[in-house]
Amino acid sequence: MRYDVVVVGGGHAGLEAAWAAAALGVRVALVTINPERIGMMPCNPAVGGPGKSQLVAELTALGGLMGRAADATAIHTRVLNRSKGPAVQSLRVQVDRDLYALKAREILEERPIEVIRGEVASLWVEGGRLLGVRTVDGRGIPAKAVVVAGGTFLGGVVWYGRRSRPAGRQGEPPARFLSRSLEAVGHTLRRFKTGTPPRIRADSVEFSELLVVPPEVPPGSFTGSPGPHAAKLPTWQTRTTPRTHRLILENLHLSPLYAGDIVGIGPRYCPSIEDKVVRFADKESHLLFVEPDGLATSEVYLQGFSSSLPPELQEEMVRSLPGFGRAVIQRYAYAVEYDSLDPTELTRGLQSRFLPGLFAAGQVNGTSGYEEAAAQGLLAGLNAARYALGLSEVHLPRESGYIGVMVDDLVGRGTDEPYRMMTSRVELRLLCRADNADERLVPLAVEWGLRPREDLEAVREKYRRVEAELRRLEALRVDGVSGLVWLRRPENTYRTLAERFPPPVPLSPEEAYQVEVRAKYAGYIERQERLREKLRDLEAFRIPEGLEFPRVPGLSREAVEKLSRVRPRTVAEAARIPGIRDSDLTALLVHLRVLSR
Repeated sequence: MRYDVVVVGGGHAGLEAAWAAAALGVRVALVTINPERIGMMPCNPAVGGPGKSQLVAELTALGGLMGRAADATAIHTRVLNRSKGPAVQSLRVQVDRDLYALKAREILEERPIEVIRGEVASLWVEGGRLLGVRTVDGRGIPAKAVVVAGGTFLGGVVWYGRRSRPAGRQGEPPARFLSRSLEAVGHTLRRFKTGTPPRIRADSVEFSELLVVPPEVPPGSFTGSPGPHAAKLPTWQTRTTPRTHRLILENLHLSPLYAGDIVGIGPRYCPSIEDKVVRFADKESHLLFVEPDGLATSEVYLQGFSSSLPPELQEEMVRSLPGFGRAVIQRYAYAVEYDSLDPTELTRGLQSRFLPGLFAAGQVNGTSGYEEAAAQGLLAGLNAARYALGLSEVHLPRESGYIGVMVDDLVGRGTDEPYRMMTSRVELRLLCRADNADERLVPLAVEWGLRPREDLEAVREKYRRVEAELRRLEALRVDGVSGLVWLRRPENTYRTLAERFPPPVPLSPEEAYQVEVRAKYAGYIERQERLREKLRDLEAFRIPEGLEFPRVPGLSREAVEKLSRVRPRTVAEAARIPGIRDSDLTALLVHLRVLSR
């Protein structure tokens, strides 16, 4: 059978890619080595956190499935950074690991997506045209477009101390051949590394020695509908001890990273415990989070204790922690090395610059984390379907939010380590909050065919009510000032104001929150609106597609090289490329003005 889109890989990027492509009505196949492992969480069974929950909120607004699956299988929720402003407040949802995978597959079945068991050996390319993929057993799967979402499986090698074996993750074989095919069409591959902590038998932990972190009540959610068990379980905290640190420092020679066996570059913002102890030698201890893997599972997850040290040493390290003196490890920590693409070789729609119809998403593009992968998957799957239908590529501009920033960073700047989304990367984060993702992105989701039109009308009606209430408060006199000015005082809340002066129709909690945020942060929001206008001014300077940068007078040699490789579409995109100086931008602007005469 011939398909319009073939998605390679059943992780979070592959799920969203297949889901988004099928929304456009094209024929979609998802090829994976083991269909029973679709949607599995090999690392922490949680969704969200700083920078990541904003990605999930945007993914949900665009019609993605991750937020739905997380809410349905939540067992603990908490809003992080609640004491800070709304721009950085971030929902984190602990999920039941096994139920999440089941729910994700259940959602996937709502659309006609064919799941094919097999390992993709190569891209099927003839005469410079992409015709589909070929599997290791000799099958050819014809397709107009292909999305590679291989996660950590491309050339994957796992490490337990100085011992290694080929694997994409614990207990699963790697994708052995696809890397060579990507290189053959022109892509540059790098080796990256990530890792995961040990899983501990829950009945071997002394929870009475740990600090309890209760779930929030009422629970938070990405979709507005928390699942039935969202406040079911607590999580806990413990800390490393001087003995933990001594064990690590005395045995660094057993670490494949410090011994030089691992060549892959690891994530700066999610280091292994041995990295933490070495890099932060002044710290006497490091905070660790103890989190259940599910409602019925026998394991707890030791977040912050990722390691590639040998299993026998991990036993001693774990038992040096408060509450873990009798701990039994059910699954040992390990590191995994894998191949990833240079993302600057992709367009902003995540299409290969070398082979039309080839798209890539997730860790294969140099990112880390489920949320980063899922957001890329939706964009790549959408554009793969559009390519198959003969439609032009679409993308999310940087100013639109977190997904736009992430893709712009990857494609425009590249990354020399696994990329993690953070709130600090987003210049307009007060305008691009998780709570207003629907206002920003549902219109695009409807325009692109990812959501039905009635969803857009519901969002518009919500914000009409918010604006009407803001107008009412502006006209209202409270203690000698307008209601808006009264509400801007730190000690005042909209709830108190609404009780004293009820609106004609009560607002929903989500609408009331929008009113409060827009009132209290009006000055800051206005300042960011002005910044957005400045950024738009630079975006207005378009760079002709075929512009020969070596012919632009005044450009430095480094600028010529980087501009020719990245091919920015606007001066704003050029300005974000590392190594491009103000003098280079001036030279480029002068040249563009000359061309426009």
